[in-house]
Amino acid sequence: MAESSAATKSSFESFREWVSEHKLRTVGCLWLSGISGSIAYNWSQPAMKTSVKIIHARLHAQALTLAALAGAAVVEYYDHKSGKNQDRYAKFLPIDTYSNKDSK
Repeated sequence: MAESSAATKSSFESFREWVSEHKLRTVGCLWLSGISGSIAYNWSQPAMKTSVKIIHARLHAQALTLAALAGAAVVEYYDHKSGKNQDRYAKFLPIDTYSNKDSK
């Protein structure tokens, strides 16, 4: 039982790390699946016009995208707060070059 729990935790942890590294790809995939699912659902409603079905699908996908962006922001905040991925920013922003103090 403990071995399966450790395997599940490691696969969940690896999934979380992948999502943390590919936030925009995750949001894009959620948007695509959201709009596809919403179009499929709305197409089963015979009483609506086609334009209304497309508008509803876009609104549902937009709401899902906003939720996914909020989730990505929470993951980024958690990673920053816990100290993970600090090296990622250091290589792009040299701190010594952009000092606010005059070095006269």
